[in-house]
Amino acid sequence: MENFRVDERALSRKDIRDACWVAQRAFMDDPFFCHLSPGPKLRKRGLYLFFLNQLLHFGKGGRIITVRNESDVIVGVSAWLPDGCYPQPALTQLAQIPGVLRSMYRRPLALVDGTKYLNEMAKKHPKDPHWYLFLLVAEPEIQRSGIGTMLMNHAFREIDPQGLPVYLETQNEDNIAYYQRFGFEPREPLTPVKNGPPLLRMWRNAR
Repeated sequence: MENFRVDERALSRKDIRDACWVAQRAFMDDPFFCHLSPGPKLRKRGLYLFFLNQLLHFGKGGRIITVRNESDVIVGVSAWLPDGCYPQPALTQLAQIPGVLRSMYRRPLALVDGTKYLNEMAKKHPKDPHWYLFLLVAEPEIQRSGIGTMLMNHAFREIDPQGLPVYLETQNEDNIAYYQRFGFEPREPLTPVKNGPPLLRMWRNAR
């Protein structure tokens, strides 16, 4: 088994592109993105553009942490917004809009439904102090090898001494049991789109 390590270095544009390809591969079968873009070709393109846009414009204070293998290749990524960084600044949100449009413009219904999800996510986002886990992914072929655990425990070593809870959203019911291992508990799901997959919300109390 390869040796993996958590890496906190600032990411270059190439690093961000590499991280986005990891996210794209990890989310190809995600129920939410399959709903927005049923065709795999458009979904592959849209996923990459979506994550590229989000990570390039992640906002001041946001943390993007990677796990790399022995060859320094990115194999896992987490993206966090510490307390006080959500909602992201207005200029950051404006910078994200063109990329979101580019990722979905070939399927207008995806833009409509995606906007409904984003609006509901913002409306129901907790107002109490907390950290927000925006993204946690590993290369699909090496999932279940401890990469996600490395990224979560790395973050908790900073979060827990602050006495703050953590919030996340997931579209995949299979992830519920995984996050419960780290102390997360489900909250009421969101269903902003008829016949669309529910948006599952989870909360980890302060330690």
